[in-house]
Amino acid sequence: MTDNSSDASGEFALPPDAVPPREDPLLVRGGQGGLLLRGPADGTAELTAVVTLLTEDGEHLPVPARTVERHADGSVCAYGTADGFEAALRLTALEPPEGEPSASDATARAAWNGSVTVRRVAPGPVSAGIRVELRLGTLDEGQAPGWLIPGLFYGENRLPDCTRPYPRYEPGTRDVAGMTSDAWSFRADRCATPAVFARDGRGGAALALTGERTALGESGVGFALLPGGRPALRLHAPYREEPLSYYGSDVPRPAEAPTHVWERDETHTLPFTLHLLDDDPHAYAPVLRTLHETAPGDRRPAAWVGLDEAAELSAHGLHEWHYRPDPPVLLETAAFDREAVGEAGDRQAMHVSWISGVPYAHALLLHARRTGNADQASAATGVLDHIARNLTPGGTFWGQWTRRDGWNVGWHPDRRRLHARTLGDATLFLLRALTAERARGAEHPGWEHAVRSNLAAATAGQDPRTGRLPAAHDSGTAAPLDHEGGAGLAWIPALVEAAGAFREPALLDAARRAAAHYAADVRAEFLCGAPEDVSLAPTSEDGYNALIAYTLLHEADPGDPRWLDLARRAADWTLTFRYTYDVHFGPHTLLGQYGFRTRGADQASPSNQHLHAFGLICLPETVRLARHLGDPYYLRSARENLDCFRQFVARADGDFNAYRGMVSERFYQTECFQAKGMLLTLSHAWSAGVLLYACETAREFPEFQEEM
Repeated sequence: MTDNSSDASGEFALPPDAVPPREDPLLVRGGQGGLLLRGPADGTAELTAVVTLLTEDGEHLPVPARTVERHADGSVCAYGTADGFEAALRLTALEPPEGEPSASDATARAAWNGSVTVRRVAPGPVSAGIRVELRLGTLDEGQAPGWLIPGLFYGENRLPDCTRPYPRYEPGTRDVAGMTSDAWSFRADRCATPAVFARDGRGGAALALTGERTALGESGVGFALLPGGRPALRLHAPYREEPLSYYGSDVPRPAEAPTHVWERDETHTLPFTLHLLDDDPHAYAPVLRTLHETAPGDRRPAAWVGLDEAAELSAHGLHEWHYRPDPPVLLETAAFDREAVGEAGDRQAMHVSWISGVPYAHALLLHARRTGNADQASAATGVLDHIARNLTPGGTFWGQWTRRDGWNVGWHPDRRRLHARTLGDATLFLLRALTAERARGAEHPGWEHAVRSNLAAATAGQDPRTGRLPAAHDSGTAAPLDHEGGAGLAWIPALVEAAGAFREPALLDAARRAAAHYAADVRAEFLCGAPEDVSLAPTSEDGYNALIAYTLLHEADPGDPRWLDLARRAADWTLTFRYTYDVHFGPHTLLGQYGFRTRGADQASPSNQHLHAFGLICLPETVRLARHLGDPYYLRSARENLDCFRQFVARADGDFNAYRGMVSERFYQTECFQAKGMLLTLSHAWSAGVLLYACETAREFPEFQEEM
């Protein structure tokens, strides 16, 4: 049965007997040529037209709804004709996938499968794109829309004092040179999940593409703050990049607005999902879970090799291509093309952690002890000894060693400034190496001294008022230089594990005080400042640090329910960077030729838009968190992450033009830094190192036994 209604003005309204009851959120009434939807918190969102046509010369031509039909299956269809096109919009209630938490356990929401079908009915070809736009209500005074495009855009996205230029949101602004605007549109392949979220004064909403591409080509997502303070969420086919196209540098590229040439009777459909949410900033999490579970594509493991083979290959790569004995270091990079550039293509430098150093020497030592490889064990202990015995005058690690200048602070232009995340990671993994060696009866007093010395600097620099840990230390005195951003989060895991290893409860108390303060950042859904090279940008690495910190704190302090909740929130935020689908690569590209599958890979950050494997650093904590929560979703994501990066570890000399055991840092899934489908032709110590670490630790979990 179908109901139709249209008034004399051409606007539509459902007849009274077709209006859903109050408990049915599907449709409240017809709008001024569109559909008005009601959310779970009595907020509303409006599809203002069936579709909007975007012409080659920049015109926006709405196709208003003239007829609405409500079908017996509960779906609603709206139809309109304008400017030589017919368009049909269909919405059908979307049920959560089997196994998702029930409505009583999940954030309140209402969701629909949607589609817009557009047909050219006038004669003659015309160039046009299509837009689906969902408008929310007005913002409350002082309220921010809370924009989220997973992996790509987080709130304002770039803090005003962030020194790294990349797209930023600011109301009432359009500054292309400064990469700041109140409206942005992007290609879908820049998004870890091609979806856009926002909130108004009553609730929130999301629009999501169900695929990266249609017959019209690459699709896109976007948003805008409209006059009157109404957030608008947008989907585009073909994609649009406005007001500029970002290529990873401080020089904006021109905007891109491709269109499609429509011939008469040509028809295309853009499928999507629409979600109305409550006003919780964390309401994105169950939506992304649903989109992850329902994304199309091959669900078979992407891995080329098993755990043990991946471990053997990456250990070989670290030792053969990155290790140098005089002094013992793991060089940060090794060039694929040894014949053309030789060692001149290798970066003659080693960070103490992050992109080289302690974590990966620890992984190599774990592997060497398990397999009985004396040469690898000697190399790994040599690197750890070299780092541990070269501390700053203030008692911390240095940031980096270079062959030309020796020990220095790292990549910051302030030559006193030591980045706390780099120091914190080095401390944690040196402690883990110490603990593993003690378990087999070997003592390394120099390692223990270095760990204790670094922790002393961290606790001495803890803000007595807030409990926040230093984000940076002075290389001469170890005094804190500031506490901005989330770099200090990296000290928490080291404090927690050292409290147990050294039986010093005061270290756990310091971790608790810090974690209680950083909780506000986690709940605000904005973490930033972890890597040395992107200032106060939000990054996937911030999520890894928070996930590790709160999972370990829950395990050390299980009586406090805050820590498990914060670990879950940190994990959800981290997974916003994780690709839930396989990007399409052209058959002529390297990634296309090798069939690289991106599901399970992480976007590095909105500033560095390439895929990386760094999420493997928190694989053990993610698996244990899944156990603590009794939720296999996190385990599945950890498994996909490890599956993904058991692709592209060179299995033999010549594999993807690399040498055996080499592992690239960057996979270019979009147009940023390099062309889509390219691979960075450098092996990175951390890329091989996190793969080796993940494989060695995964071997100890029953959940991964079949992978060996």
